[in-house]
Amino acid sequence: MSLMTIEQVDKFYPQKVGSPVQILHSVSFTINEGEVLGVVGESGSGKSTLGKLLTKIESYQHGSIHFKGQPIDTLSKKELKNFRRQVQMIFQDPDSSLNPRMKVHDIILEGVRGFGIQVGDEDAFVQERLNEVGLSSQFKDRYPSELSGGQKQRVGIARALAVEPEFLVADEPISALDVSVQAQVLNLIRKLQREKALTYLFIGHDLNVVRYISDRIIVMYNGSILEIAESEELFSNPKHPYTKRLMDSSPVQHPKDRRVNEVSVDRPDYGAVKSYQQISDSHLVAVH
Repeated sequence: MSLMTIEQVDKFYPQKVGSPVQILHSVSFTINEGEVLGVVGESGSGKSTLGKLLTKIESYQHGSIHFKGQPIDTLSKKELKNFRRQVQMIFQDPDSSLNPRMKVHDIILEGVRGFGIQVGDEDAFVQERLNEVGLSSQFKDRYPSELSGGQKQRVGIARALAVEPEFLVADEPISALDVSVQAQVLNLIRKLQREKALTYLFIGHDLNVVRYISDRIIVMYNGSILEIAESEELFSNPKHPYTKRLMDSSPVQHPKDRRVNEVSVDRPDYGAVKSYQQISDSHLVAVH
């Protein structure tokens, strides 16, 4: 069942001089309930902007986004509050997403209090949320400055989950962390998704990371979707030249995936996406 539907969405950013810059070009896809949909692409591909549109952090100019069949740009004040509870975001940089003046206890309760959610014993509630993300109760009285990067991100995850959302946008949630803790946080995100039957949009630039956690993967370049497929099909049968370039430039995790092509450092112009060719029921590739 479709949880969110995105149809022909365009996004422009204004400039001080000249015409607005188009960041997203006629982006269309669906997010199914309970799945992890990965979005991969290099810097400037539009993937993070896409995540901000789905959470209504930013607005779009053309097209439509529906959540549970309802357009998100016509929500009433009450409906918008409910939407913001159901749709949460895990940010890339935990340093900038946590209030440095608040203790962990209050950070986790920030959304709960804002939405007027009754949780009973707040201390017990916070302890339970901390346990879910692998932190002991002693962390509740600490400030973000007293935490490591991985611990901060765990607190950010706990805060997002505290309001019991249905859909999470995870915007490169491990890229700002030390390599030594990236796998731990990634495994935590995956574990929580399975335990709570959550729906994720997981944004990343590392194909192997996105492959590990995702059911399906969207490949983006210059604001357009170039390929969509189930994760293993994308790796076993990539069709778009850019998808192949991404795989060539990613560290090889499996010998069977090794390619011999050399990776060029230029930014190719594939031209506008005119249509999509259907390779299989769940595999689409852009036609230029």
